[in-house]
Amino acid sequence: MVETLEAPRFHPPAPKPRTEPLGTLAFLMEVRRNPLATWMEEHFEELVITGEGALGRLTVVNDPAVIRHVLLDNASNYRKDDLQIRILAPGLGRGLVTAEGEEWKLQRRTIAPLFTPRHVAGFFPPMVEAAERLVRRWQRRPDGRVVDAALEMTRITLDVLERTIFTTGVARDPDALGRAITRFFEGQGRVDPLDIFGFPDWVPRIGRLRTRPAIRFFDEMVGDLIGARKALIARGEAAPRDLLTLLLEASDPETGKGLSDIEVRANIVTFIGAGHETTANALSWSLYLLSQDETARARIEREVDEVLGKGTVEPHHLEQLVYTRAVIDEAIRLYPPAPYMSRAAINDDRIGDLEIPAGSIVAIAPYVLHRHKKLWDQPDVFRPERFLPEERGRIDRFAYLPFGAGPRVCIGASFSLQEAVIVLATIVRSVRLDLVPGHEVMPLQRITLRPRGGLPMRLTRRT
Repeated sequence: MVETLEAPRFHPPAPKPRTEPLGTLAFLMEVRRNPLATWMEEHFEELVITGEGALGRLTVVNDPAVIRHVLLDNASNYRKDDLQIRILAPGLGRGLVTAEGEEWKLQRRTIAPLFTPRHVAGFFPPMVEAAERLVRRWQRRPDGRVVDAALEMTRITLDVLERTIFTTGVARDPDALGRAITRFFEGQGRVDPLDIFGFPDWVPRIGRLRTRPAIRFFDEMVGDLIGARKALIARGEAAPRDLLTLLLEASDPETGKGLSDIEVRANIVTFIGAGHETTANALSWSLYLLSQDETARARIEREVDEVLGKGTVEPHHLEQLVYTRAVIDEAIRLYPPAPYMSRAAINDDRIGDLEIPAGSIVAIAPYVLHRHKKLWDQPDVFRPERFLPEERGRIDRFAYLPFGAGPRVCIGASFSLQEAVIVLATIVRSVRLDLVPGHEVMPLQRITLRPRGGLPMRLTRRT
């Protein structure tokens, strides 16, 4: 009997962990260039590492039990630290991502009903329409045509947002909106040494100066949208039942208080920026990884062909597209939407033998956590099978945090995953994408994880 060996699986690109620590100046330069390149080998091998650095006392945590304590069991003792707020608030305002305390609780209670399973399921048809529109456009092109898959995923996720959040349109060029989002993440996503050392906000930052046009674009666009929708409602006309209307009508179930215009604006910008970016990157990385692994690509094509045939994605297909979902889950394990999160301890805390002094920072980096050698089998290998039902049960809930966990878990996670499965299945059914030979792919951290230099890929129609 001849033994069949499984084909070697793909090792996706990532910066090589360092063996020696960087000096302060070198660290500041590297963290501005690409923070992923600052991680040490020990971070991927040890469950807890505590030390002093440019940020003061910092505890890097990869122990799922400790992560559970910080994000869930004692979450009230940990707030978003000042560095995260200084980086995110200038563009996103005080929405769900950046608000704290009672302000955050009010927004969360108010917005949560908009993302119930029933509401998310209601967005299914426009997501399918956007995916089909993308594929039709691609199929009109000759085989071998090169497209930037990362840019194309930005376009389709913005198309979905326009069909769900602003169904009357954004009144702006979608490509201009995409460019503004890219400029924002590219500029604001570079960690500035002035932010690390806590310089006051009035001291100019190069990144903020570069993102001012993008932020101004967001302000004007969202202001126009809110003004037009409120005028429509004031005239007594029927307003589309999209997210914009739902945000304007939403009220706190405990107090009856609605969101202010500033809060509505901040959350719309958050959904445009953070929400769009999450799904676009998940799809980009999924397409890239499939192009590098023929075993996985053959399996997902077989599943999609059997489930969809020549038809479109229907709601009941979601539970049948098991391997398709596993590919997305594995893509965001390797390249998590939010590669780094941190919390500042409000009061002293103790977790077993670990002491967390008040004011110190606890860092939880999903990028590191998802590749940790003590938590994952073959952590640096692309293997979607680990997320199939027979294996998924072995993954600790707090070892896999693509959308965070605890009270501040991403409110749009189900929206994003539903959209990603619909779009990926629709693409796989119709076309193949292959990376242009010679193009080097590397993840670049700019708040989220983007493929540096885009993803030039050749289109081939499937027959």
